[in-house]
Amino acid sequence: MLPPRLNAVVSLLILCLLFKPFCFGIRTFPTSTAAADKSLFHFTEAPEYRNGAFCPGSGNRVSSLSCDPSLVHIAMTLDSGYLRGSIAAVHSVLRHSSCPENVFFHFISAEFDPVSPRVLTRLVLSTFPSLNFKVYIFREDTVINLISSSIRRALENPLNYARNYLGEILDSCVDRVIYLDPDIIVVDDIHKLWNMSLSDTRVIGAPEYCHANFTKYFTDEFWNDPLLARVFSSRKPCYFNTGVMIMDLVRWREGNYREKIEAWMELQKKKRIYELGSLPPFLLVFGGNVEAIDHRWNQHGLGGDNVNGVCRSLHPGPVSLLHWSGKGKPWVRLDEKNPCPLDSLWEPYDLYKPYHSREKEEEEEEEEEQNWSFSSSTFVDLL
Repeated sequence: MLPPRLNAVVSLLILCLLFKPFCFGIRTFPTSTAAADKSLFHFTEAPEYRNGAFCPGSGNRVSSLSCDPSLVHIAMTLDSGYLRGSIAAVHSVLRHSSCPENVFFHFISAEFDPVSPRVLTRLVLSTFPSLNFKVYIFREDTVINLISSSIRRALENPLNYARNYLGEILDSCVDRVIYLDPDIIVVDDIHKLWNMSLSDTRVIGAPEYCHANFTKYFTDEFWNDPLLARVFSSRKPCYFNTGVMIMDLVRWREGNYREKIEAWMELQKKKRIYELGSLPPFLLVFGGNVEAIDHRWNQHGLGGDNVNGVCRSLHPGPVSLLHWSGKGKPWVRLDEKNPCPLDSLWEPYDLYKPYHSREKEEEEEEEEEQNWSFSSSTFVDLL
């Protein structure tokens, strides 16, 4: 008889051989599902954020809110690894929005996430009961064969590349969207960002950083190849961070930009032209042709550098959006009691409730029920 662990491995291999479609793009996480249910995924219900009297009403709304052009449309990924960040990001958007009921979230969830998209949907709904949102399934096998190794394993997560496929994933009626990474906090009215226009034929808008050393985002092999380096000969490229973008999805679809990004990823598999993950293909396609947005809308790099994760300070100037891009995440550092100074700005939007707090509440509720000789069993099927 095989040892239990070996027997489990053999059983998994047999299942993969029998049901191949279910084995593509499976990712492993250090946390078991049981542990996740107990310690990672319990959030306090957010306050009810309502529109002011001056906000447009719902009288002229189309039947499907996900298609309503009068709403602010935001696309974000939703997965077990960054769920705490996503919840805090949504909370910050609603808290500072002038018309929070006029915001619609499009969440992209991985097909093979250890916590199923169905469970993630219920968690969002229980945390934000009146939130306008829709969850889309991203098939990781769509992109997994195009991903090359990066300087940090987290950058190889297939869901990082979901932004490449928003034109296909979201409903075809969605013409425009703000894409936000899950490690951001908005401290201004999101309607201000939404109302910014894209001039001429610009497909995306993002804060640009033209003082940055653009050459460092590509290898010497790229720059030494005259055919490859020529891609920037007719434009002056500037660095921009893809964690915050306004995207015109009509122009995106018409220009086949997904295919253009994929072409660079295919070349990367054959010839190493960059070291980072999903950013360089965007720079190759859009660098030098981006609608420049005020830097206040992406104060990025707060997670530290991609190697050591050292603490960083804010860029000079006003702030509308804080972005913990880089190695360190505020919720991890706060839990480890080793936060960076700016992590305190993220903490007020955190709705996560540790398991020991929930356990104590349940004990108090049980004691109260016993004292009043009252019990209630209500089951709500959210989906």
